[in-house]
Amino acid sequence: MSSTRRNFLKHSLCASLGASSAATLFNNLTLSAATLPNLQTGDFKALVCVFLFGGNDGDNTLIPYSQNDYNAYATARSAIALPRTDLLPITPATSDGRSFALHASLTEFQSLFAQKKLAIMANVGPLLVPTTRSQFLQKSVPLPPQLFSHSDQQTHWQTAWPEEIPKTGWGGRLADVVNTLNTNPQIAMSISLNGTNMFQVGDSVYPQLISSEGTVKLWYYNEAWNYAGTNLTKGMLQQTHSNVMEKAYQGTLKSSIENERLLSSALANAPKTATVFPDNKLAKQLQMVAKLISVRAALGLRRQVFFCTLDGFDTHGEQLTTQGNLLRQVSQSLDAFYKTTVELGVADNVTSFTASDFGRTYKSNGKGSDHGWGNYQFVLGGAVKGGDVYGKIPVLQINGPDDSGDGRWIPTISTDEYAATLAQWFGVSANDLTTIFPNIGRFARPNLGFLS
Repeated sequence: MSSTRRNFLKHSLCASLGASSAATLFNNLTLSAATLPNLQTGDFKALVCVFLFGGNDGDNTLIPYSQNDYNAYATARSAIALPRTDLLPITPATSDGRSFALHASLTEFQSLFAQKKLAIMANVGPLLVPTTRSQFLQKSVPLPPQLFSHSDQQTHWQTAWPEEIPKTGWGGRLADVVNTLNTNPQIAMSISLNGTNMFQVGDSVYPQLISSEGTVKLWYYNEAWNYAGTNLTKGMLQQTHSNVMEKAYQGTLKSSIENERLLSSALANAPKTATVFPDNKLAKQLQMVAKLISVRAALGLRRQVFFCTLDGFDTHGEQLTTQGNLLRQVSQSLDAFYKTTVELGVADNVTSFTASDFGRTYKSNGKGSDHGWGNYQFVLGGAVKGGDVYGKIPVLQINGPDDSGDGRWIPTISTDEYAATLAQWFGVSANDLTTIFPNIGRFARPNLGFLS
């Protein structure tokens, strides 16, 4: 089979139903296999990516708290500065001499930080190489393409492969490497709770899409009905085909129906938990993630990768109200999810982390802020060395040493370093890191140390 035909078949199958069974079938046809890392076979780990679409304003997420630093912040941010009396102070284990507080909506995060279950990553963002202000201004080092563009920076965050036309995401490549640890998987190890994404697309592992309400099925296929569509589909599944495309489509359709039945049955037997989730979109996604984790044994999975989203963070205007409401959802939803993992006895085995297009400008545009660069991210879980801020918090000064312009902070932690730390906790060996993160060799810290 030619490479062109192979790629056409693989992508056509996945497009036909949008389910991981297409990739599974294709892998069986080509007899491909992922490399087995050096892992213990009795363990379980899950990564949960929470992508905040639009670019969360980091400078109103972690705020200077000492009076003098706060005064400078309030002056620089003008109309979008948060009242100091509303802020939630934190005490990191290490400090650069400044004190900081969280947004008033992050009440649960303040508590999780104090419990050392939550860590904050300072000034993370897309880089091709370590970059200083002078290098940026002089254009003396390569820079990520289309900086400050939503779609391009979302792609960079999800693929960690900015110098190529992306075909896979780093979550997908990670799944390729560890998937053989799932010795008898009944469904894909990668599951998206809110549509398609680049993050989970691999060469041999493709994400399965489900909704926060449960499995996605062929609406017309129900053998209890005497419906023409069901009968026609059953007839298609019983036919014998010699054409490879027809056989592949038939196999994909059949396995998709079987996978939906299996997953529905497993979810129906998910254990009941006591934690009450808030009523919002992100919470519903995370509640389904918890259910999927709880039935992992029935699904034959020892490694799982999940993708959840919350959008609306592009706050060019009305930022104070909009961001406050969104951050409240993030804090409450992830808190409920963490408490549920404690109930299930897997808190040490599940790590949740945030990602977002970019930060936003320190300089306000009046009622909001514009597209930025480096940003703060959160990591939550029982294995997290929490209660600390990792990395260098930027000097919050327009035209200061960390500013690329208007308070667009030049990242001091690359997305590669952040993601590689998560991947190593997940079980990826140092030898496999460059397979997942082609640029990791350009950075000094492939492991930032925020996970045990």
